[in-house]
Amino acid sequence: MTQHFHGVIPPVVTPLTADGQLDLSSFQRSLDRMITAGAHGVFTLGSSGEVAFSTDGRRKDIIEAVMKIVDGRVPVFVGCIDTETDRVIEHAIEAEKLGASAIVATAPFYALGGLPEIERHFRLIHEAVPELPLFAYDIPVCVHVKLSNDMLIRLGRDGVLTGVKDSSNDDVAFRFLVDANADAGHPLTLLTGQEIVVDGAYMAGADGSVPGLGNVECTGYVRMWNAYQSGDWETVRAEQAKLARLMAIVNVTQGVSGFGAGVGAFKTAMALLGVFDTNQMPNPVLPLQGENVAAIARVLVDCGMELKRTPAEVSASTR
Repeated sequence: MTQHFHGVIPPVVTPLTADGQLDLSSFQRSLDRMITAGAHGVFTLGSSGEVAFSTDGRRKDIIEAVMKIVDGRVPVFVGCIDTETDRVIEHAIEAEKLGASAIVATAPFYALGGLPEIERHFRLIHEAVPELPLFAYDIPVCVHVKLSNDMLIRLGRDGVLTGVKDSSNDDVAFRFLVDANADAGHPLTLLTGQEIVVDGAYMAGADGSVPGLGNVECTGYVRMWNAYQSGDWETVRAEQAKLARLMAIVNVTQGVSGFGAGVGAFKTAMALLGVFDTNQMPNPVLPLQGENVAAIARVLVDCGMELKRTPAEVSASTR
């Protein structure tokens, strides 16, 4: 648990074939592309990685594919996300067997409890896999509870948590967490799950970022991290401004929302860029089609990215 995690750790989008199978060739291109860009790690089976849509068998297939492709080049974080503690522990034990560098878990999200139950949840996971670094995933939009800073710091001091992936969209709370972590001697590695205010997280003192948009364009996030490390705040600001414009791909579609609009836009952009063979989505989510694909293509072109496929070709790639 002494491994130091930092920098840009994209939450890997899972590519599917037109018939919904795991697309290994697209996975290879995507992971190689991010690692070549300078990513400091990858996070598979997060929200962007379709963990909530994946059976146990599919989760194992995804982890095995990622471990084989990455081949030790960067740390691999594995999401062990489920409705209750014992299921999370099953996933964590499997992730450890398959070679995960760290695991990531949310609070339980069906039989909802209070903070004492959530704290015990994380302690039980750590007891089950004590040698595997554990990151708390703070994503209240999905689990209906915001993890408290006091609890996170306590779990960090006790050696239960190695870090936090903060996707709460609560920048004020994140700033207070960074300050409390510094006051406590920095027991936690703090990673922002934001895409468009990473510069603010770095100014506060975050240890890295986990941006879904990094699947589409990782180099800008790496340049931002490098500039942050050298104290070049003007470059940090400039890179963030470009990435914020690119993030418009999740806002230009019509008639879709949630996962279909967000991850759907990432997959569509990656298909337009020739990284993915299709923009297929897991059931019951439909892939973006027609004018929605064309709208994303226009954003990519406006941001200076070179399309490898036309919107019509991408729309025709799924059934």
